[in-house]
Amino acid sequence: MASRRGDTRIERDLLGEVEVPASALWGASTQRAVLNFPVSGEKLPLRLIHALGLVKAAAAVANRELGVLDEPRARAIEHAAREVAEGRHDAHFVLDVFQTGSGTSTNTNANEVIARLAEQRLGPKGGAVHPNDHVNRSQSSNDVMPTALHLAARLAIHQDLLPALRRLHACLLSKAAAFDDVVKLGRTHLMDATPLRVSQELGGWARQVELGVGRAEAASQALAELALGGTAVGTGLNRPAGFPERAIADLSRATGLAFREAGDHFEAQAARDASVEASGALRTIAVSLFKIASDVRLLASGPRCGLGELRLPALQPGSSIMPGKVNPVICESVTQVAAQVIGHDAAIAVAGLSGQLQLNAFLPLIARNLLESVRLLANVSNLFVERCLEGLEVDRERAAGWVEGSLALVTALVPAIGYDAAARIAKQCAETGKTVREVCLEQRVLPREELERLLDPRAQTEPGGARKP
Repeated sequence: MASRRGDTRIERDLLGEVEVPASALWGASTQRAVLNFPVSGEKLPLRLIHALGLVKAAAAVANRELGVLDEPRARAIEHAAREVAEGRHDAHFVLDVFQTGSGTSTNTNANEVIARLAEQRLGPKGGAVHPNDHVNRSQSSNDVMPTALHLAARLAIHQDLLPALRRLHACLLSKAAAFDDVVKLGRTHLMDATPLRVSQELGGWARQVELGVGRAEAASQALAELALGGTAVGTGLNRPAGFPERAIADLSRATGLAFREAGDHFEAQAARDASVEASGALRTIAVSLFKIASDVRLLASGPRCGLGELRLPALQPGSSIMPGKVNPVICESVTQVAAQVIGHDAAIAVAGLSGQLQLNAFLPLIARNLLESVRLLANVSNLFVERCLEGLEVDRERAAGWVEGSLALVTALVPAIGYDAAARIAKQCAETGKTVREVCLEQRVLPREELERLLDPRAQTEPGGARKP
């Protein structure tokens, strides 16, 4: 029941009266949560809200088909819920992330908004639509919110993250092919090592991303089981037989992703292990991106007094005091995102291990961090491609100079002259500043033709090196 008072209206529930903005679609329970949780000012991700709309629509379909909701009411609820899923009522989802741990307040917010929209659709003669009796029929926050989380995270992975990672992978492969002719110096422990081709270094990065694609796909599969149908604690109390199968089939049709009913509803509601697993995959992807961006940044250092092998697009002035300085800002953005995703994962792990008995009361935090990790990784992967890697160039002269001047070239002589003799040559090069080639020619260590064959940098990048037939 509601009565108006200026710009607000009075809503009543079992706890009494509460003032709600007159234009709000939500009701008393949501308004109490607004007042109870003014914590961060940050709302739950809209992806979760839209997924919640899909869940409510699927529940209405199942309830109608099973005869537990009359057709006009069920169709009005379904229509309203699909509007929520389409983002047409985002402004009416107003609750803070840090709220009741089951997400009950957000489920209630959805129930109240959808009920009011459904009533408006039915008109004055259509009858009342109750948030709990009708919109929440055959459901509980405890199975609806985990279902919405899995739905939202899988959609985000497939629609945003996987395309971004595949784009990054393709870009690295393309750049590797373009620079296959360039031999450069390898480095281990940040010290000079034997040569490799630029294509091999970039190919290693591409493989990291390719494996990340597989990890994202595995994360999606971990989230394919849905808790819907377990109601309060996993027993399925108050839902009709066949409800989860019908509702989940509708969700699969609506999203284009294959979902299935949880193999055990008690596990699906008491634990958030699938979310922890998915977050672990995202953390690993973040670690890979950190490594790649750090390598790019290091190899582009200089440009004159660092390694300087790579040249990055000049995007913006890099200093307020040093004219002409340009910084590797996109690489820095990537590494900051990676650090944040690792932080999200740590919070999700704590949340996951904090479930008690038949409920994990950290769902809003898990949802926020998991979806934010997907969003950040997708966005920064696209940015890495567009603003850095597509414009990446190699300083061929610099790369060749580092190779020729390296003491590590002597490694290729070991099979011919032995380790100790090669070590003496390296020592002499270090003391005199001469190259390995110069010292070996002066001392006539090997016939010139054999020496040139063994010291060929390109040959050293192949398995077996210059000894390969």
